[in-house]
Amino acid sequence: MDTAIHEAGKVQQTLRFTYGLVPIIAGADKFTNLLTNWENYLNPSIVKMLPFSASTFMSIVGVIEIIAGLLVLIRPRIGAYVVMAWLIAIALQLIIGQNYYDVAVRDLVMAIGAYSLARLSAVYQPEKRVNYANA
Repeated sequence: MDTAIHEAGKVQQTLRFTYGLVPIIAGADKFTNLLTNWENYLNPSIVKMLPFSASTFMSIVGVIEIIAGLLVLIRPRIGAYVVMAWLIAIALQLIIGQNYYDVAVRDLVMAIGAYSLARLSAVYQPEKRVNYANA
């Protein structure tokens, strides 16, 4: 049993760092566009409704993503659900825009991974770990 708990902890930590760091990196890139031009992924009808430029919108998105990533690192049980919801929202925006279906599917799969992290974090909490050998 202790081995299974230890392994669950390693999986939880791997997911925690993945779903913590990737949003931080993607969020920071919204300011530089080194990985891609993020504005290309915006649904044109959404861009028309914005009271500011698409670039400003993507900067706001970047800040939200950085905060979500930090939340995953600090409070993975809560942060993972935030990232999951964010990824679903992105995927729906892409599907509604009838573009980038491949990215939408990827984001939905990543949302399932974030959900898995949230569930694992609910069970595996290193600060509250019970030593089953002595219980």
